[in-house]
Amino acid sequence: MMRIELDQLAALRTAGTPRGITSVCSAHPVVLRAALRHGVATGATVLIEATCNQVNHQGGYTGMVPADFAALVQQIAAEEVCPMDQVILGGDHLGPNPWRDRPAEEALAEAEKMIAAYVAAGFRKIHLDASMGCLGEPVALDDEATARRAVRLAAVAERVAREQGGAMPRYIIGTEVPPPGGADHTLHEVPPTDPKAARETIAVHRRMFAAAGLADAMDRVIGVVVQPGVEFGNHNVIPYARAKAQALAHVLDTESALVFEAHSTDYQGTAPLSELVQDGFAILKVGPELTFVLREALYALDLIASDLIPGYGDRPLRATMERIMLDAPGEWERHYTGSPAVQAVLRHYSLSDRIRYYWVQPAAMQAVDRLMAALKGQSVPMPLFWQHWPDANRFSDTPLDPDALLIWRVTQCLDSYHAACSLGG
Repeated sequence: MMRIELDQLAALRTAGTPRGITSVCSAHPVVLRAALRHGVATGATVLIEATCNQVNHQGGYTGMVPADFAALVQQIAAEEVCPMDQVILGGDHLGPNPWRDRPAEEALAEAEKMIAAYVAAGFRKIHLDASMGCLGEPVALDDEATARRAVRLAAVAERVAREQGGAMPRYIIGTEVPPPGGADHTLHEVPPTDPKAARETIAVHRRMFAAAGLADAMDRVIGVVVQPGVEFGNHNVIPYARAKAQALAHVLDTESALVFEAHSTDYQGTAPLSELVQDGFAILKVGPELTFVLREALYALDLIASDLIPGYGDRPLRATMERIMLDAPGEWERHYTGSPAVQAVLRHYSLSDRIRYYWVQPAAMQAVDRLMAALKGQSVPMPLFWQHWPDANRFSDTPLDPDALLIWRVTQCLDSYHAACSLGG
């Protein structure tokens, strides 16, 4: 398969041979390594994106500024012998969201600093998202206000990119509802974006970019975030209902330079993802699913070690994660409602995977390291894999490399996306 670049997506769709690109939205080193190793194996473009809350000029919840995140990706790419010209770094939901509890002007000033830091660090796929209201404003702004602020942020990106030299940014506009990362409650239906609203978003941005003298930047808008009708909550997944999205997909018939970007495509599976690509949703974003399956693998290994190794203990990794989350509930408490028993299950097994915020804690890292060390080189009997991780029984009865198992599990998910992106036509 030839490597597909961002700039080719719209032309391929127009030519009747749609293809897609997977956007890996994670900062976890194991996920990043799996994505880069997968890129080496397949030759596909490796698109890795950081979000505004995760990585920003103040550190975000990972503690990384954009230059740190870029350096991490570059380091792992070098270790995996993945050339950086095969890698695209993107910034997701870049706008005032992390500072929306402040007055708009203050929040936008921070957003400008964040955009500048992203572009200076080499990020060249920039999602301009100024749709959220700030202090004293409505929760969601109208197209005019959103586009005006997006243009202001684009001007910063353009200036910094010119100072840096090299490729100019490619932009994504628009946003989706519910917010990124999945919904908090059980969902029954998520209607696709109204086609008229999608057309209006595009038209208003085009007008505002031109009025600001940034028509050439608008020419580098490659995609629009819309809601195709896919989402996941804590407990369930809304699969792509193709028939309901056809009117929205037809918007692209008169926008030959654009594709749609689909957020929250986690847990869809290859067939729905392939239909999304065929219908013009050419950029498929995945995040929580990748760390969910990583957690799934770690917990399976925790069970295996508990049964196999004297003195290891009874699921000490899970016990450590429970303690960490109870000691610092800020990242899950607002999102996991219900009885204490329900919350206990969600802390570890919710599809929104808010446990991903806690793997960077020193105690969590120590518990994972202890698990990896305990199992490294061990020969795990096949019945033990059958009991705790049936799909991985191929790794039985041979000296175990637990790190390779983690990569393998994440790669299964990436393979599903790669297949869907390749089967578009």
